This record gives sequence, C-alpha cells and structure tokens, in this order.
Amino acid sequence: MTGNDSTARLGADRYLAEGERPASTVTTVHELTTADGATVRGILATVPGARTVVCLMHPRQDVTHHPLVPLLLRAGTAVWTQHTRSVNNDLTLVHEQALHDVAAGLVFLRERGFDSIVLLGHSGGGTLYAFYLEQAAREPGARIVTTPGGRPTRLADADMPLADGAVFLAPHPGQGQLLLACIDPSVADESDPLSVVAELDPFNPANGFAEPPASSSYSEEFLPRYRAAQRDRVARIDAVARGHLARTAEARAAFKAGGRAEDRRRSLAPRIITVYRTDADPRTVDLSLDPSERPYGSLFGKRPDLINYGQVGFGRLTTPEAWLSTWSGLSSNADFVRCAPGVTVPTLFLELTGDQAAFPADSRRMIGALGADDLTTTAVRGLHFGGAIAEGQPTGNELAAAEIAGWLAERYELARP
Repeated sequence: MTGNDSTARLGADRYLAEGERPASTVTTVHELTTADGATVRGILATVPGARTVVCLMHPRQDVTHHPLVPLLLRAGTAVWTQHTRSVNNDLTLVHEQALHDVAAGLVFLRERGFDSIVLLGHSGGGTLYAFYLEQAAREPGARIVTTPGGRPTRLADADMPLADGAVFLAPHPGQGQLLLACIDPSVADESDPLSVVAELDPFNPANGFAEPPASSSYSEEFLPRYRAAQRDRVARIDAVARGHLARTAEARAAFKAGGRAEDRRRSLAPRIITVYRTDADPRTVDLSLDPSERPYGSLFGKRPDLINYGQVGFGRLTTPEAWLSTWSGLSSNADFVRCAPGVTVPTLFLELTGDQAAFPADSRRMIGALGADDLTTTAVRGLHFGGAIAEGQPTGNELAAAEIAGWLAERYELARP
C-alpha cells in the first residue's frame, strides 16, 4: 500500500446512498420549538395508511437520508427523521439539551395522531434514545437537574412523551464511552499533537503494533496499562474543562455583583478544548481482541495509525460544557449501560457482526443492562454504518430492515404495501 493509498479511502463505507422511496410517499418539513426555546427541524415521510411512525435521530449527524428510510416506508411505517440543535457541528453538543430536541419531535408526532411511535437509534442515536427513554419514564421532579458542567437542564419543565417501542441498531456505548476506548493516552503534551510517551504508544512496534494490514498483537501487560492511561487522560481533560467553567462562573458572579463590562466579557469569552489523537482503540488494529467479523481499521478508515494524527476523529474541538456532557466517558450522563435499566418499552437490540464501533463485549453489557421485559436480540452481517461485509452480499441495512419489519409487524399496525 502506498502513502497515497493509505488515505484515499478515508471515510469509506461511512456514507451510504439512500434507495428509492415508494412513489406514494408524502414528505413534509416541520420546524419545532423545544421546551427550552431552541428551534429544530424534522422531516416526516409517510405512506397511505401508516399508523406507526419510526423515528431516527443522531445527536450529531443529519439522518434525513438514512438508508433505512425507504426500507421502513416499504414496510408500511411512516418515518420521522429529525435534527438536534447541534446537527453536523458538535462543538457545543450538550446531551441534556438534545433530550429537549427529542421531546419536541415526540410531542409533534403525538399531536399528529399516530397510534404508535417507535424510536430507532443507530450508532450514537442509540444512546441518545436510551437516555431520553430513561428520563421520560421518570416523574418530572426526578429527572436530571443539571448537566455535568452545572447548567440547569429544565427537563422537569418539559413534556417528554414516552415512546411505544425502541430499536437499537449497532448502538455503541455512548459518545463518551466510545472516546474513552479510542483516545490516545500516549499524548505527552496536550498542546503538541506529535508528542508521544513511547511506552504507551499503540502504534509503536515495541508495544505490539504491526505494519498494516497485518493484525497487531498487544500483550496482556500492555493493555491494562493502556486502558488505565486512557482514563487518566480523560480525567485530566475533565479537570481542565471544570477549571474553565469555574472561571466563567466566577466572572459571572463578579459581573452580577459589580456590573463591570470587563467581567461580562470574561464570562462570555469562549474556552475551546482541542483534543488531539482520538482514533487509537487497540481493537481496531488487533483483531484478536474481542473477535468478530469486523475488518481491519476504524470507522474513519483502514489506517488508524495515520488517521489518529489527522484532523478527523471524535471530540476534537469542544466547549468545556460539551466535553463533560458528551465526550467524557467519566462524566457524561449519556452512557447506554447507565441509562438502559430505564428502557422498559418493547425493545429490539440488533447487532452488526462487522461493527467497528460497538464490539461484542460492549453489546453484551448493553443488552444485559436493558430493563425491557419484551426484549428481542439478534445479529445480522454488516458493517457499522450498514454496508455489506463483502462485495456482492446483502447490505447490513437490508438485513437489518427485514428483522426490524418483522419485529414491528408482530407488535404494531403497519400499512399494507
């Protein structure tokens, strides 16, 4: 593989084309106001006779043209795809605010008169919906009062309708848990993207790394030390974030007491945290770790050893509040396993066997934590974003859609094709 080849496929299999929607599909766009005053947009696609609506959301991404949309429409459901207020720009993504966005969509769909609302969370959408269902099931006064950064959530004031079912497709354990597993702990200096602590470097052959495409082989001594160092790095960034927030709070208090413009400016000045090297999960290059049908490489491409040093990656630029709420695996409330006991509606948990973000052990922990009595678990062959594992095979999205349609048909009213 040449140097050019190593990056030519950056993001390959990440964006899949949507298929043809039924000719009878009617699509409408709706702008909604959340309980905390934000404006979000959703798109309702429906077919004649649809009484069940399936909702797709992701905390950071636009899922308007998710490949499952036409497949669900053909199965006889309406489909609601919605943005959060942080779509395609997660710099300020606070998950507790995103729950208000989810709630606004469900209020709208209840008012439209659908008999059944089913939430379908793919990837990070899984934890977003698990978090929502956990909070929606609580009495308003028992909901989370403040974000991890100390901001009031106002969730007690929100109408949070409970959905009638949930589908989790290739959910990872949460944005924070995902980053905790793939952040590079060998960064020696947070201001220098090339600084390395050699004994923690996952791409150092002395630690077990092999030149791609050969699978690496990390020792039982290295991995626990590596995982502990990842937690230590996240804890250090947590401390930085909390320090920034404390100084902001001090400036606000000073302005409130004295009214000085200087203090007001200090309270408004943004603090942006840059997090270098966040594509370094050993499981992406050592296929013997938690083995599955996944190919070599990460969600971002086939050369994590190079991509780790580039611009792409999770949580690279973030405000202190967003870091603590979304990206910190030590502080975020948006943790699937933490939220799962509160998910009690009928649930389908669907794994993809070639997943490069949700590994088998992760899925077992998530399934084991779910609180639903009506719980179905299954797996189909496919990659994380629903591509086929091998050329010429059915896509993961096609196989998943068949499983989802069958599960829905057993529980909800579907329109006849």
